[in-house]
Amino acid sequence: MNYRMIIYLIGKMLGVEGILLLIPCLVSVAYGESQWRIFLLTAGVLLALSLMLSHKKPKNVTIYAREGFVIVALAWLLWSLFGALPFYLSGSIPSYVDAYFETVSGFTTTGSTILSEIESLPKGMNFWRCLTHWVGGMGVLVFVMAIVPLGEKRSMFLMRAEVPGPTCEKLVPKAQSTAKLLYGMYLFFSVLEVFFLLGGGMNLYDAVVHTFSTAGTGGFSNRNASVGYYDSAYIDGVITVFMLLFGINFNLYFFILLKQFKEVFKSEELRVYLGVVAGSIALITVNILHLYETPLKAFRYAAFQVASVITTTGFATADFDLWPEFSKCIFLLLMIVGACAGSTGGGMKVSRIILLFKTIGKEIRQTLHPKSVNIVKLDGKRVPDESIHSVYVYIICYILILAGSVLLVSVDNFDFATTFSSVLTTLNNVGPGINLVGPSQNFHQFSAFSKVVFSFDMLIGRLEILPILMLFAPKTWRKRF
Repeated sequence: MNYRMIIYLIGKMLGVEGILLLIPCLVSVAYGESQWRIFLLTAGVLLALSLMLSHKKPKNVTIYAREGFVIVALAWLLWSLFGALPFYLSGSIPSYVDAYFETVSGFTTTGSTILSEIESLPKGMNFWRCLTHWVGGMGVLVFVMAIVPLGEKRSMFLMRAEVPGPTCEKLVPKAQSTAKLLYGMYLFFSVLEVFFLLGGGMNLYDAVVHTFSTAGTGGFSNRNASVGYYDSAYIDGVITVFMLLFGINFNLYFFILLKQFKEVFKSEELRVYLGVVAGSIALITVNILHLYETPLKAFRYAAFQVASVITTTGFATADFDLWPEFSKCIFLLLMIVGACAGSTGGGMKVSRIILLFKTIGKEIRQTLHPKSVNIVKLDGKRVPDESIHSVYVYIICYILILAGSVLLVSVDNFDFATTFSSVLTTLNNVGPGINLVGPSQNFHQFSAFSKVVFSFDMLIGRLEILPILMLFAPKTWRKRF
């Protein structure tokens, strides 16, 4: 274990967060708010820690998978711990546990909240709250790699530990160049959405914070009624389209840049993702027709909610908890499926679901024809046995964590639908659940213990289990295996 390199990189990470906090500091100054002092103080502490931990670069800068997982897990934990300080120190969120929950929800792009009154939150605080979505969407480490040279010796392990999905590959030979390319595309779509929202009558502040939340597929809004506040078919349409775009594997956008359109059309994950979206919208539209004046209005609300849930964004323009049970069951399934691998969305990922079904089909064929040779293919390429094995491990761990968390949260004695969906929505980084955690509700009624469990679930869901679990494995911390 290269401890010195871990400390060095963590120091760099804290410094970047300190610089990021200067942005909401400037927003607070622009709006004449006193909270700028809190942001400046927190930024100063982080920059001082950064200088202490990373003033001298280690001679051995090589990191392996073990260090990569540890760095990623510690970075997310520490960013959340320090990122919660402005909310707590300013009194915007009086309880530190609540502030930590809100910050973890922001960085993991979950969008679950403990706030009942959002519009009274200072502009700078709301800006920081939504900015955490944008940074966490593509990944904290990927963001730092894009702007700070961390060294190329096996730095791809950092990306593999953080980028969601069964696999993570370089788009170009160098990991830092890949990070820059990813954030370049991410920034392009973000700026584009801001312009479209401005065209719909949003002011610049609202357009930026909603773009942060859409791009990170997070769902925080500066409005109590979320996107429903605007009651605009145009704004609903723009955000629906961009939620779906940010839920697509960014590797495919790279292929479009290279004009390799065949690679895009070959993507089974994209076809299944769009098919699930289209099928869910059609089924829910038919199911809620009786609740709306016209089929077009039913389609509008169905499309927005489906895009929000499958991409795990968490925005709302309607309270789907009041819709028929059939629609709510579809939403629960979409929460589990999630978006594409390599996107900013959460959930199990469409590619894992595809591999799971293909593996089941392979086992059936093998049972019927024992002497036949069966392999699993995705996009026309053979899937390595290690990737299939990792899917099995992920799903087993996922089920165990889901069951264990439901058991722990049940001590608060809420109804089963509330308890189960609250764990499901945090573990899958979705945001709203059903019943007491539905789109028009929040998580404030849970105990501090349950909020800690939810925070753990959000982190473990965003980092896809292994990095967080490795922190608790004794072998991780040994110098040699």
